[in-house]
Amino acid sequence: MAVRTQEDLATLSELDEKSLLESLSNRFQQNHIYTYIGDILVAINPFKYLPLYEKTVSEKYKCHEKGDLPPHIFAVADRAYQSMLGRLATGPRNQCIVISGESGAGKTESTKLLLRQIMELCKANSQLEQQILQVNPLLEAFGNAQTVMNDNSSRFGKYIQLRFQNSSVKSAKINEYLLEKSRVVHQDEGERNFHIFYCMLAGISAEDKEMYGLLDPDLYRYINGKYGSPEMVNKWSTKYNEVCNAMDMVGFEEQEQVDMKTILAGILSLGNIKFEPQETGILKATEQSNGWLKAAAGQFGVQEEELVKCLICTTSVTRGESIKRNHSQQQAEDARDSIAKVAYGRVFGWIVSKINELLAPNVDLNEEHQEIGILDIFGFENFAVNRYEQLCINLANEQLQYFFNHHIFLMEQKEYKEEGIKWETITFKDNKPILDLFLAKPFGIFSLLDEQSAFPKATDTNFVDKLNSNFKGKPHFEIVRSHNPMFTVVHYAGKVQYNASGFLEKNRDTIPANIRGLFINSVTPLLSVLFAATISRTGTLIPQLRAKLSQAVEDNFNSTRKQSVGAQFKHSLTVLMEKMFAANPHFIRCIKPNASKQPDLLDSKVVMDQLRYNGLLETIRIRRDGFSWRPSFEEFAQRYRILLIKPDIPLNKESCLCILNNTDLKDWKCGSTRFFFKYWHQEQLAKCIDRLGKAATVIQKMYRGFCCKKKYVALVAEMRLRREQEMRQLKQEQEEEEKRRQLEIEQLEMEQENQSPPTAPVPFPRKRKPQPRPRSIPAETLQPRLLPPVPRPRSKLLEATPFDNDLENGTVLHMNAQEEAEAKQRWNKRCNTIRWFKETQARKVVRNGAFPNWFHGMITRRQAEDLMIDKSLGCFLIRVSESREGYTLTFRGKDRCRHYMIEMQTNGKYVILGEARAHPSLLDLIEYHKKVGILPFLELLTVPCGQRSNVEPDYEELKNLMLIPSSLAAEEDSEPSEHSSSDPVHLELLKLFAPLDQNQTMERQVPPVLKRISEKKLKTEAKESQRNCSEDHEESSNRRHFPRLYPSIRLAMREIQQVQQHFSECPKD
Repeated sequence: MAVRTQEDLATLSELDEKSLLESLSNRFQQNHIYTYIGDILVAINPFKYLPLYEKTVSEKYKCHEKGDLPPHIFAVADRAYQSMLGRLATGPRNQCIVISGESGAGKTESTKLLLRQIMELCKANSQLEQQILQVNPLLEAFGNAQTVMNDNSSRFGKYIQLRFQNSSVKSAKINEYLLEKSRVVHQDEGERNFHIFYCMLAGISAEDKEMYGLLDPDLYRYINGKYGSPEMVNKWSTKYNEVCNAMDMVGFEEQEQVDMKTILAGILSLGNIKFEPQETGILKATEQSNGWLKAAAGQFGVQEEELVKCLICTTSVTRGESIKRNHSQQQAEDARDSIAKVAYGRVFGWIVSKINELLAPNVDLNEEHQEIGILDIFGFENFAVNRYEQLCINLANEQLQYFFNHHIFLMEQKEYKEEGIKWETITFKDNKPILDLFLAKPFGIFSLLDEQSAFPKATDTNFVDKLNSNFKGKPHFEIVRSHNPMFTVVHYAGKVQYNASGFLEKNRDTIPANIRGLFINSVTPLLSVLFAATISRTGTLIPQLRAKLSQAVEDNFNSTRKQSVGAQFKHSLTVLMEKMFAANPHFIRCIKPNASKQPDLLDSKVVMDQLRYNGLLETIRIRRDGFSWRPSFEEFAQRYRILLIKPDIPLNKESCLCILNNTDLKDWKCGSTRFFFKYWHQEQLAKCIDRLGKAATVIQKMYRGFCCKKKYVALVAEMRLRREQEMRQLKQEQEEEEKRRQLEIEQLEMEQENQSPPTAPVPFPRKRKPQPRPRSIPAETLQPRLLPPVPRPRSKLLEATPFDNDLENGTVLHMNAQEEAEAKQRWNKRCNTIRWFKETQARKVVRNGAFPNWFHGMITRRQAEDLMIDKSLGCFLIRVSESREGYTLTFRGKDRCRHYMIEMQTNGKYVILGEARAHPSLLDLIEYHKKVGILPFLELLTVPCGQRSNVEPDYEELKNLMLIPSSLAAEEDSEPSEHSSSDPVHLELLKLFAPLDQNQTMERQVPPVLKRISEKKLKTEAKESQRNCSEDHEESSNRRHFPRLYPSIRLAMREIQQVQQHFSECPKD
């Protein structure tokens, strides 16, 4: 009982704040960070590693019963997955998992653990699962940053939608909310910019830094000199490699990655541009800034003069007349920062859009999919200075708290009253008035903000004055007397004072008008796509094809920009709530144990504050006394009618009561239209169904066994009858044979008795006349007839699998129509794979003018296994798959051969199925796995398995696909080759695969003269192809993707370095 009390707070005998805190504290000290409140999970951030997420632990929580294992986040993932499939109390239905808590409570890590476990549950050996797992680290780098409260704080919200069909994941979609773009240009004390900037500066090599135009991190104003210690630099470098691998895994093209990094480098360079007035009063870039201006222009792919013109003035056209307005120094700096914020926001939006495109391969919109949504949104924040972003973040948390209250308190207690259930109302902290304060029309905070944003001359002080006049005396709003525009909102989690400076500008999110046209016409394709894209009502970037500046683009942009940031955020929250209300929710409440981020330290005051404003005490009370599961009579009878073991029962109240009478359920109640059950009743009913399921399995087993036995007895009887008939027939034939012999003996004896004189033997007549032999006999007629190959015994190293050797061409088998269709389909797949390899892969596999000795072309699984029989542990080879466009790595394991599928990504990267790392080539894949074992057995590659023959390839498949006929082999060996190799097999493989329509049997019908011409032509083409293979490989090894204006960037970097050196030497003179 004590263990149960510790694991589920809904079973506490004494329910008060002291007992609740004591129970959580005791579990935390024992490293039990997870606790149940009925079906709600409470998770306390340990701020250290705990061995709770190993593979063995993950396996235990697959299809488990809640009472059998301690509370765990994997249990929530399993319950959501099983509920989505309809295996629990409810039928198949969309699910959503809501993770809430303040900043630093562990929401992001919880999201990653949930995703990992769900991918384990639906494992279908698909590369899509690994791609989905790589999304989180990728978005973390671009959307997370260090704050005062959290070293890895999410500065955006995301809702991950996983779509399933037949229990396997088919696609995924990311919905992002309100990226904190202002962090790009300004960070408060103790905070940093987004992770990706530090990752690039630490992880990019010196050579690539010159390519992108990156210099010492201390030079960049947007970094603010907060780079870190050497240990931190190593951490950023490792993170950068992980981000690059994640982009490769998801499917980003290499040129897209280069363009994106170049734009990010341009944002950093842009921040170093400073302005000074000329004698005419017009601004110009300072002498120290000229190099940064040139660098930013080159990185953005635009002209330097056009960029500076957009920064120092605004040009508008009114009634056909161009009007130019010069900026003040403050306006120019605001324009500079505005460009940086918008550019970074567009890059982030494009990444999310690209991920959604790559994670939805071949999705049929007409097919019905089940869905699991995971919400990981920014936690409640209360800093020393709270700005516009904190206002939006805290509004989102208010909305989530209302969603929680609605499901746990409002909806539940309302149904008790409607159904006539005796119930003592539980009071809770309802935050609906706070939401009305923000969202009411026309006098809510956001409505008034949009109203003031529409006036060009309105100020932040005017906005605060409006709030004070409209909300004076409201219980959740307090007026602040200050010289700065400030106001206070009493949130569900406490009072938060907001500094309204910059509210109007951030809500407008304006950008210099000329910048749009400039960037749309950039020579960097990605930047052009970003600024030609449209923005949806929820603020989502919708990329379009690259387009030059046109009226259509202007109209699209202007029509979307009429919506403020606040309006977009409100609409996105509305859409999110609609999705969540339509799904079955699962709640995870994350708790931060202390404010100093120290392990093994639980601050009672910090924890108690969170328990109070989250309403966990009231939640425990309603989970203990209430009824969390409330199905209607029809739903219950439809789901559990199998417990009556009667067909076609009516779906009414009487049937439901009959079902419940057959169970041992207690403490349930019956209303007028539905039943009311405790949260543990679902598991008890699931056990009843599982018991029937096991009984049905036994019945099926016995019935199938009876049927098989009956068939077996009939077959035995038939065989016995047939054997008896054969024995009778054989006995009859023997008797007839005996009679015939006796008759012959009697006749012979009679002839001997007659003593007739002997006569000369008469020769037998010849059956056919001898044929004249021709002068020359074709060689074909002397060749022995080809017989079908005799199957060889399968190696004992391997598990029993169907015999997969193909019979040689020319072997005739009697097949029915279905077998012929299957054989034709296999042949078509084989031909398609050959064409794919010849056209796209052959030249990539060549190394130094020859195929590597580990590459064995297109051989069967059986042939690969035969090669491995006598090889040492770790021996390997790579072969072309026969049925798909890809490769297979065959590995000699300890007790058997293993076959690993190698997939080729859309961006040309190679990945072993199930691995989380992409490789640019097969050679890189091999070299990597010589050092790092292949999952799940962590086996290392050691020795490549070469060809066994030194004369020609061992495999008929390769010989038939040679570009040069085998009749030229001797002539080819006698001539010198440009690319000599110690292994002649490589020279044969270099000749690539022959065209698919080439028929070797037709060569004999070609006249000798034409045949010699054809062979000479093929020989020439083979040599040319071999030469091209070597050249293409050298080009591919040296080919690199560069920014579009790389020379300009390089010159600008040199100028910056010279200026920096000059100014650093000046004080010494």
